[in-house]
Amino acid sequence: MKYILLSSFMLCTLVNNAQETNLSNISTEDKKVAVESFEFEIDTTKHKKGGLLNEVIVKAHKQRQPVTAIRSGLKPMDNPQTVQVIGAQIIEQQQAIRLSDVIKNANGVYVGSARGGAQESFWSRGYDMTANNMFKNGFRFNGGSIPEVSGLEKVEFLKGGAALLYGNVAPGGILNMVTKAPKFNDGGEFSIQMGSYNYYKPAFDVYGPLNQSIAYRFNGSYEKSESFRDFVTNDRIYFNPSFLFLLSEKTQITLQGDYLSADWTPDFGTGIIGKEILDLPRNQFFGAKWSNGNTKSSSASVQLQHDFNSNWKLNFNSSFQNYNRTQKSTAQISGLETYAVPGTWNRGLVQNKNLEKIFGDQLSLQGTFFTGKVKHQIFTGVDYEYSIADNYTYAFNEKAVMVNGKYDPNLYDTINLFNFNPNNQRNDIPNATNTQIAVTETSRFGGYAQDLISFTDKIKVLAGIRWSWQEAQVTTTDFTKNTITKGAKNLNKAFSPKAGLVYQPNKTTSVFGSYSNSFTPNTGTTVDLKPLDPSIIDQYEVGIKKDFMKGLITTNITAYIIKNNNLAQTAAFGSDGVTPNVNSNLKELVGGTRGKGIEIDINANPVKGLNILAGYSFNETKITKTSGTNGSLIEGDLLTRTPKHTANFSVFYKIPEGFFKGITLGGMASYVGDRVGGWNDRYVWTENKPTTNPKTYTITIEDRDIPLKGYTTIDVSVGYDWKKLSLLCKVSNITNELNYTVHENYSVNPIAPTQVMAILKYKL
Repeated sequence: MKYILLSSFMLCTLVNNAQETNLSNISTEDKKVAVESFEFEIDTTKHKKGGLLNEVIVKAHKQRQPVTAIRSGLKPMDNPQTVQVIGAQIIEQQQAIRLSDVIKNANGVYVGSARGGAQESFWSRGYDMTANNMFKNGFRFNGGSIPEVSGLEKVEFLKGGAALLYGNVAPGGILNMVTKAPKFNDGGEFSIQMGSYNYYKPAFDVYGPLNQSIAYRFNGSYEKSESFRDFVTNDRIYFNPSFLFLLSEKTQITLQGDYLSADWTPDFGTGIIGKEILDLPRNQFFGAKWSNGNTKSSSASVQLQHDFNSNWKLNFNSSFQNYNRTQKSTAQISGLETYAVPGTWNRGLVQNKNLEKIFGDQLSLQGTFFTGKVKHQIFTGVDYEYSIADNYTYAFNEKAVMVNGKYDPNLYDTINLFNFNPNNQRNDIPNATNTQIAVTETSRFGGYAQDLISFTDKIKVLAGIRWSWQEAQVTTTDFTKNTITKGAKNLNKAFSPKAGLVYQPNKTTSVFGSYSNSFTPNTGTTVDLKPLDPSIIDQYEVGIKKDFMKGLITTNITAYIIKNNNLAQTAAFGSDGVTPNVNSNLKELVGGTRGKGIEIDINANPVKGLNILAGYSFNETKITKTSGTNGSLIEGDLLTRTPKHTANFSVFYKIPEGFFKGITLGGMASYVGDRVGGWNDRYVWTENKPTTNPKTYTITIEDRDIPLKGYTTIDVSVGYDWKKLSLLCKVSNITNELNYTVHENYSVNPIAPTQVMAILKYKL
């Protein structure tokens, strides 16, 4: 597939390179770039008569421009969907060091958990974005690592259904990280960032032309820090080179790569007994001191763009990603309610290794034409992705803790959380043996077509459809049994349509409505032991986008409904249709969920130097139908990790003139409402004894959710620019708010307390 796509592109490129053109044939729209969230700059890469066009900095009269995540080149005002872009200026002003800091600016997007300190999971509109909904430069990104923020130019959020362009994604929306790209003007900066808990991060970013047709950019950073959690450290190295080649006035190619190596301490937080998070010191780390993890990730991509003329454009993108994560530590804190003495816990052991390689290709054609007076903006293409993931399982052989009269080989020692002293605990590193490797091969292919039909300047219709094919197979090598087992191939195919209506009474207002669907593969089998079909999820969305003051203030208001009418649930009966089923692996698509919500965005730059970003989101996602069988969920329950209310507010003012010129004042507030952690409650069927014919069961509800209160964090910043130097200081969480992120029923991690951060920059 890769070679077919590449050959197709190169053939078109060679044919059209023979054609001559000049800059007068390139439309104004082609010379524009995506708007940053507050200000934006046009860094023109085309050249004319051997000269370079100067960089143009635009300070006013902002317009909503096409963004990468839309892929099709449509303007956000023409797209019947909500788009939000967090640009480099916001990331720098707020001194974001993790992606979780950046997403606080995207309303309705929030951190679902921070599992063991190894990864962060993000949720939107009631659905997890981490597994399939995170992308980097348009390609699916492995969510098992924490990406480096210093290499990002912007983070884009395409809210709602995105299956038409991205295939198998959850309906909440997609997140696309766009890395820094080359420029044809010399520039850059060096910086040093320092903060609480011995945080230290030097970084650099340099760019410019090598000649009239080649530009470069190199950026990188080194981060070393401790934590408010005892014995927890981070050590990260990041490098991101890229080159832009202008092959002709019609064709350009961008080569990008990046590399990240991160050493980190696995930290599963504090403990829970029943539904209560234990009142333990915020700084207390309950793992062994030797606990360690390492993540290495690298990527390389090529992006080719060929303009046939001002109306037609061909794109070919190819990417390779390599991911390697190892971890060895004491295990997560769980099951505390089973011990007779409160706080007692047998510390378990965990060692794992995860490898993944992802290959991706995308070929697309974007064009504009007319049928009479009706304008068509089409976008069509194909994409292919292949990934191979290796999951290593390890076993220990410890003889330290006895359970039911015999040693448990995977237990390290016994501690008590209420009187824990890390200096009086066992600290030798146990050995482990690799017992199993599970290799998962996944292939994805999709073809799509979309057309924005403009009947008039005011009435537009978007229609599109995608066909997706996905196949996955697991091969397991068991070293203890000397067996190799190939699992059944899990094949999923689905059509994903999208339709939308846009009404624009004037150039600054867009009213829209849309329908889209997406599919989610399921695990388990039918009662006849056949693979389950995917669940089809429908999404309906209406909204209004409005610009004020010539685009200096932009607003979005969106309402949506998301329905899953075929949620996989434990089957009620066996294959005979009579015998009650208690096997939770046998399922049927009889359940349902329904989510509804409202989102409000405000982005304002009303006066020079003043930047305001605000948002509010309401979401309620409930289980609407279940089978009532063993293991099925409870009708009417809210889905876990879905707060009803979230909000964000950010304001920064840089004094543009006068005696106080160069002083920056800023603040940020983020609110996450009440939510439920853990798992959703479920039915449990227990067979009555003595056994009867037919069998009878006692049905109970297993209470598994953990109520979590809402919280607000507030940050304040002050800075000063002088010539090429700038200093910006921030105090985060100034009220020292205490709250937690919870992954399932473990990894209960407290949020960071009040911290101080400062960054000194020198611009080249």
